[in-house]
Amino acid sequence: MKSSNDKNIVNLRKFLKNNILNNSKFVGHEKEKQQIYDLLHRTIESGESNSALLIGPRGSGKTTLVNDVLQSLQSYFKSDAVLVRLHGLIHTDDRVALKSVTSQMNLDNAVDGKVFGSFADNLAFLLACLKSGEKDVSKSIIFVIEEFDLFCSHHNQTLLYNLFDVSQSAQTPICVLGITCRLDVIELLEKRVKSRFSHRQIFLFLGEEGGNNLDHRLERLQQFLLIPSDAKLDVTPSFKKLWNNHIDLLLRDKNFKNAMQRLLDLDLSEKSLKNILVVVVSQLSETNNKLTHEAFLVQIQQLEKDETVQVLQDLSVLELCLIISMKHHCDIYDNQPMNFEMVLNRYLKFANANSSMQTTERPVIMKAFEQIQNLELISMLSAGNSGIQREYQLFKLLVLPQQIAAAVKRTSGLPTEVVQYANSCLI
Repeated sequence: MKSSNDKNIVNLRKFLKNNILNNSKFVGHEKEKQQIYDLLHRTIESGESNSALLIGPRGSGKTTLVNDVLQSLQSYFKSDAVLVRLHGLIHTDDRVALKSVTSQMNLDNAVDGKVFGSFADNLAFLLACLKSGEKDVSKSIIFVIEEFDLFCSHHNQTLLYNLFDVSQSAQTPICVLGITCRLDVIELLEKRVKSRFSHRQIFLFLGEEGGNNLDHRLERLQQFLLIPSDAKLDVTPSFKKLWNNHIDLLLRDKNFKNAMQRLLDLDLSEKSLKNILVVVVSQLSETNNKLTHEAFLVQIQQLEKDETVQVLQDLSVLELCLIISMKHHCDIYDNQPMNFEMVLNRYLKFANANSSMQTTERPVIMKAFEQIQNLELISMLSAGNSGIQREYQLFKLLVLPQQIAAAVKRTSGLPTEVVQYANSCLI
């Protein structure tokens, strides 16, 4: 039989995880949010056709922003507008996308969610439906296209061309809103598609507003962790009061604020914060019924772990020496590309200067070089490498000096000469 407190914790844990994962409230970037709202609102209210791209890095909140705007326009979608969602990872070609559009718009040739007819027939039918409406009386159609750049690889970009073409006509009002992380997405559009796009681009970057501010981050944590007064949650009133008081104290705690600032310095996106919150909240139990800054620090330290440093630590002494030789080459020649012969000469210069270093044969060194390439610590330059002998093919180093220094520092049992080689100035 569960105790009352245990039941409170179980219900709280479930509530908090749901709130963290499904909280669609968008914080910050009010200007961009208003731009998207005005764009969609004009299409719905005034019958004004539009097209736009929302561009920003992964984790910047593009989808959350759009969902927040759509939520505020929810009342219109019952009678005045139709929402059609497409996703580049799901709708992998125009045929699949067109079936989804027809189904979501509840058109006549969609029966029980299944669409009949050839691609050409369906496209002609869809365009006839879109072009038959009158601007003043037709329902507006909002197309939200996620991973927009993937649609650019579809054959002839047929669907994009026709959607943009309709958005320029004075018939059924439609708004095409593409969401992408590709800054060069306009260059991916074919000339005929580009000519029909409005070239309206809205950029959403991390750290500009709301993302790099500790006060904003603490405000967001309040939304995630506090129990609202109107929340449908089966816990006792006294437990609810105690929990909210505990969260208020936690958010004011200096050590907790320092931990949150440390997380912001690592990652401005909200994704890492949510991942950490889910783990920490999942650890709540009857014996561990409070959140502590120590629990957050443990998760932040996990996030700080650099996988590349771990890979470097697992290298053999020879492979690590070659990486250090590459680092010195980059220091001397200002990050210019290198080939195997350059690295070999630099390594042999070091090995010959230290009598304690064992002499290694050339084929063994070549094998170690290839292993470094297989681990993707270096990458081959595609340009100018065709037909060149393997030893003279150009590579660039993908490892930072700080990562090499950290790996050398953490690796136990390294010969003193290697440590000195890594820490030495230009050789």
